[in-house]
Amino acid sequence: MTLLTETARAKVNLTLRVLGRRPDGYHDLDSIVAFADCADRLTLEPGAELSLVTTGPRAGECGEGEDNLVIRVTRALGARVEGLGTGRFILDKHLPVAAGIGGGSADAAAALRLLARANGMAADDARLMDAAKATGSDIPVCIASHACVMGGVGEDLTPLSIPVLPCVMVNPRVAVPTKDVFAGLHLLAGELRVGVAEVLEAITLPKPGASQEEWVLQLIGGTNDLEAPALKIQPVIGEVLATLRDTEGVRLARMSGSGATCFAIYDTPAQAKAAGDSIARLQPGWWVHAGTLS
Repeated sequence: MTLLTETARAKVNLTLRVLGRRPDGYHDLDSIVAFADCADRLTLEPGAELSLVTTGPRAGECGEGEDNLVIRVTRALGARVEGLGTGRFILDKHLPVAAGIGGGSADAAAALRLLARANGMAADDARLMDAAKATGSDIPVCIASHACVMGGVGEDLTPLSIPVLPCVMVNPRVAVPTKDVFAGLHLLAGELRVGVAEVLEAITLPKPGASQEEWVLQLIGGTNDLEAPALKIQPVIGEVLATLRDTEGVRLARMSGSGATCFAIYDTPAQAKAAGDSIARLQPGWWVHAGTLS
């Protein structure tokens, strides 16, 4: 039996604005998203009974049952594709969970790509995106795993061309429940955040082919609206940000998504590696990755 394999790259929210809360309770977002060079790995053995086995250093942190997003998105696709062939998934788990970098969503998106390959479906088959939207708001952006502006509740995606950005990603190995972070904004259903629309109207993104410096300056002017409520839930996030901002050559340090993972951007890969090595020595209990965003 031929095994099919996909990588599931970590998602990083370089900026994240919460525009308001819809009447249905979901939050409208505006976020610049990039993807890192660290990833989980998902393998599918087609034809076997649908199941999931987890391996790797983070296997114990993610469930293998019906609640896992890989299984859930497979069932969602099966409800839309008659006779969908599935199989046995093997997840080699390396990314921290509940970390603001879409680890589970990236795994689910990888599952959709594998199922498309196994069933002869086109990569742009609308049923793949429908299943993604029905399962989790971060899954649609992870299907292509390409830098973009993400709007709405995660379904409005506009591809971006950004340069490779040297970075360090750090997670203090604490989980931050996304729902609790959003609840910390204290937005009522149907409520808009005052002034956000005016701020967004003034934003002009760099043109295709813009330099790394232009993008860094653009990102420095951004923010993550979820950082403040996440800090109240897990104050250690402040320690992570302070540690990143104390490294040599750092241009920007910010939390990704709903946390607790934070990232920092540097001018060169050598600076990023040196910073990552230093943090790993200072905080051996933290998850640290030095690499790139693109």
